Amino acid sequence: MEFSHPDHSLVVNVPAKLNLFLEVLARRNDGYHEIENLMVAVSIYDSLFFAVDCSGKLQIDCAWASGLATELGRSEASAMGKLPDPQDNLVWHAVERLRQRAGVELGAAIRLVKRIPAAAGLGGASGDAAAGLLLANRAWGLNWPREKLIAVAAEIGSDIPFFLNCEPAVFCGRGDQLQRVVEFCPLAVVVVRPPTGLRTADVYGECRPAKTAVPLLPLLSAGQNGNLPLVAKCMTNRLQPAAAGLSPWIQKMQQVFEKSDCLGHQMTGSGSSYFGVCRNTYHARRIASRIRSMGVGQVFNATTFPTSPLGTNDPNRRIRHGHYRGSHQVGGEF
Repeated sequence: MEFSHPDHSLVVNVPAKLNLFLEVLARRNDGYHEIENLMVAVSIYDSLFFAVDCSGKLQIDCAWASGLATELGRSEASAMGKLPDPQDNLVWHAVERLRQRAGVELGAAIRLVKRIPAAAGLGGASGDAAAGLLLANRAWGLNWPREKLIAVAAEIGSDIPFFLNCEPAVFCGRGDQLQRVVEFCPLAVVVVRPPTGLRTADVYGECRPAKTAVPLLPLLSAGQNGNLPLVAKCMTNRLQPAAAGLSPWIQKMQQVFEKSDCLGHQMTGSGSSYFGVCRNTYHARRIASRIRSMGVGQVFNATTFPTSPLGTNDPNRRIRHGHYRGSHQVGGEF
């Protein structure tokens, strides 16, 4: 793809997410499930570049960051997952939907540089789609408010509205309805994406809703008070048993983390990624190094975004002018 006007593009780094709490309450008539879900953003990033194309063409190019296989090693690089074809990419669908809703005749050249693994329960595709909406809104001069973008986002995917804010938040419905933003402490975590991924639809298809729902309030209280051991104890993911029935890697991850000295651990989203909560960033680096040596997948040590009263989590504040110099290099400030 020819990247139009590369020196006049907008660029944003978009984080992954972790589900600290995911309870499945009921199966809905529309085929989805009613859930209660606490999500936090985590410092694992993709980069999205967006340049206006006055011809009206909408093009997207997506690739893993260059040098990733060398940086991670073969065993970890194999756990990245498969990238979708351009017009199956959620970024393309989100930007095209916004263009239709706004009646825009302009196009765009979009380049997505991936570091968040695919089919991993980390929300990479959803976050990228949200970034596409934010950059298109800015580059095309629409200046739509966040609430209006959220309505478009919810039409594309359940997790996308979360990434338009990136604050710790509780979502309900099929996961697209913001119930409330919550105060929550930062967490040092280790995240592992095993060599095989899982399809969200397959995992939900095997999941049985809770007969007695796990309460969310104890986790929210622990997070508000910064009680890390209690946060780890109160985490839950109703999808994990279903995922374990589909992939032996979920039980393998559980066994690895049980021996890791983490405060607590579980699968995120519909998998297959698994994470552990650590005492601090040093503890996370030490555990990540130990797990990395086992060759069980792609390993990250990262930090979750705490509640931001000053709005520093707002992804709009991370948009910069920059230029594309290669799939791992970004011009402009971050």
